[in-house]
Amino acid sequence: MKTKRLETDVLIIGGGTAGCFAAYTLGKEAGVSVLIAEKANIKRSGCLAAGVNALNAYITEGHVPQDYVDYAKKDAHGIVREDLLLSMSERLNHVTKVLDDLGLVILKDENGKYVARGNRNIKINGENIKPLLAEAAMSQDNVTVLERVNITDYIIEENEIKGAWGFNIEENVFYDIRAKAVLCATGGAAGLYRPNNPGFSRHKMWYSPFNTGAGFAMGILAGAEMTTFEMRFIALRCKDTIAPVGTIAQGVGARQMNSHGEIYETKYGLTTSQRLYGTVTENREGRGPCYLKTDEISAAQEQDLYRAYLNMAPSQTLKWLEGSRGPVEIEGTEPYIVGGHTASGYWVDNGRRTTVKGLFAAGDVAGGCPQKYVTGALAEGEIAAESMTKYLKNLNADSEKSNAIKEIETKIDNASILKKKEYEAHLTAEGKDSEDTFFITAEQLEEAMQKVMDQYAGGIATDYQYNEERLVIGKKRIGELLGMIDELKAKDMFELKDIYEVRERLIVCQTLIEHLRARKETRWHSFGENTDYPEESNQWLKYVNSK
Repeated sequence: MKTKRLETDVLIIGGGTAGCFAAYTLGKEAGVSVLIAEKANIKRSGCLAAGVNALNAYITEGHVPQDYVDYAKKDAHGIVREDLLLSMSERLNHVTKVLDDLGLVILKDENGKYVARGNRNIKINGENIKPLLAEAAMSQDNVTVLERVNITDYIIEENEIKGAWGFNIEENVFYDIRAKAVLCATGGAAGLYRPNNPGFSRHKMWYSPFNTGAGFAMGILAGAEMTTFEMRFIALRCKDTIAPVGTIAQGVGARQMNSHGEIYETKYGLTTSQRLYGTVTENREGRGPCYLKTDEISAAQEQDLYRAYLNMAPSQTLKWLEGSRGPVEIEGTEPYIVGGHTASGYWVDNGRRTTVKGLFAAGDVAGGCPQKYVTGALAEGEIAAESMTKYLKNLNADSEKSNAIKEIETKIDNASILKKKEYEAHLTAEGKDSEDTFFITAEQLEEAMQKVMDQYAGGIATDYQYNEERLVIGKKRIGELLGMIDELKAKDMFELKDIYEVRERLIVCQTLIEHLRARKETRWHSFGENTDYPEESNQWLKYVNSK
């Protein structure tokens, strides 16, 4: 592999929602160089790639930021960082105005006010939201975008970030990127568990299938403190298409109904996890399938729903047009680890600094601050950018070239050579049992991982339930699979990316299992359904953190 050495003031890993907005914010800082390393094409990458039909975090008229904090705290049964939630909530309307100014189509009434969808949401036509954000970032003079580059490891020296290593997924190029500050904005982790739809349709899932937990894994390997992985997120979705139910439930007030025609949602509670738990329980007790009751909506509301789904999940509109306007069948997805909906991720301070010096986290990868959604990720990207600016000013005031610094640079140079050799070892022809096939592929290893997690760590197969015995078995088997990574071989750089993606997922699985074992209660039904400890306990009104 050819080596490319780059230097920048700020490295942003991940050009999604938070990463783009952080770069846009840093564009106002003269003399600060910013490099975005993006695995895909920045105009259509991340969770917003296909668009979105609402901004689900907004302070509507008659409400204040503290109201949003209280809502998120109640929904998470108390396990939230109120300081992080408040600093995010105070910026929600500001970042929405920025999106409006950038050209996002936000629906307005005859008085020019945003059209609300519930207490905390506003309606948008957001098919083009990601290209708008990408353009805002790329248009800054001091921002450079490096596309098709997969970052796999931080460069850490004495708990201080020095940059990151990665490779181009189309060309034989090893990237050694040195940076004074790094923002992790890689998103959460999908694909840990066996999904709803197998084979060809496995990408039809709630969360972006390309978010592999890369940032989590890099932080775990670097010794960063992580929090609340055991608060998994499982979405309640329209069956088969995995389209959002909130568009119907909140948009037209459709309620959850079992096969007997009984409205069951109030029986279990109305928090996010309780709505899912009620559906799982009704199915398990023989009263499924479960539906959203849509037979009372008007023709005009039906047309609105068609348009809304075309902005985010066109397959749901197509499914309706093929059939009749009957009740919509719903189901839970496989579990995900995502700090934008739950509190999973890096343990950060109010400036979104992690416990590694110079490393910041924003969006779905940052923990403690659930219910971020799009605008919350933007807010955190802005907060992190402002914190990094202050950090760089202090760093520049203190820095002097010394023998100690030269020794550290030599040490990092040697480590870079070893990392490059690690990549190249996967690219050799060894391990083939014929001209074109290897003994085991990354895809096979990933399927084995998903089966283990599904059966032993609370997947769809066990109605999201787990216990100590199952988790111990799961931990052992995930460890065995992780030990097989070194055997994987790649024919090209794209297959090398596949190897590192399954490695990232396995590392996240290990940490997730430890977190599930650590919390000796069931605080969030289905999200963390521990059958050894089926009740909520006041003794566990605390965070589970790990290093």
